Amino acid sequence: MKLYVYAKCSTCRKAMAWLEKKGIEFEEIAIKETQPTVKELKEVQAIYGGERRRLFNTSGMDYREMELKDKLPTMSEKEAYALLRSNGMLVKRPFLVGAGVGLVGFREMEWEEKLG
Repeated sequence: MKLYVYAKCSTCRKAMAWLEKKGIEFEEIAIKETQPTVKELKEVQAIYGGERRRLFNTSGMDYREMELKDKLPTMSEKEAYALLRSNGMLVKRPFLVGAGVGLVGFREMEWEEKLG
């Protein structure tokens, strides 16, 4: 599994600690430098019932500065993926993807249910 994280993100650190405690192997990827692929974004979006907004870090500065709350509903899928691929800080993190699993953000109960 790949885990896209931002080093300064406490939620990412909690997710990594949880995975390590559970003995779940993962590849740590710096999301600011390397963003999820379009294929990975699509996989995770599908797991969340097609809800594109779930892929975005809606509480982030970049999201607010770009006024994406208003723009995202009318944005094409291609445009949304291009934005996420161009700026890792727009991607909801931690972003976990692999073998039929896709999780964004870290909610321990959700992760336990999917990976536990």
